[in-house]
Amino acid sequence: QVQLVESGGGLVQAGGSLTLSCAASGRTFSSYAMAWFRQAPGKEREFVAHIRSSGGSTYYADSVKGRFTISRDNAKNTVYLQMNNLKPEDTAVYYCNARAALNYWGQGTQVTVSS
Repeated sequence: QVQLVESGGGLVQAGGSLTLSCAASGRTFSSYAMAWFRQAPGKEREFVAHIRSSGGSTYYADSVKGRFTISRDNAKNTVYLQMNNLKPEDTAVYYCNARAALNYWGQGTQVTVSS
């Protein structure tokens, strides 16, 4: 199965930037579409960004479009989420998602944005 480990979360001021990384151990990483989701306290998990296996097509939630960028490096089995102009409402646990025959999830990494 695919194993995923997120990193790069932390505390940042509003307007700042963070880059999240997700390292995958699956042997066929390059064949998987990947996505990022997030979950704030008391709220349902929501979609953030998606990237095809080739890296050539991306899709974003309206709430982050223009501020976040998803990318991948298949040679390194890693997917990234570059987050710019962060807002307090971006505060959440961010999860990496591998979209294969089954969906696989990382453990999550906390992002906190202060006013």
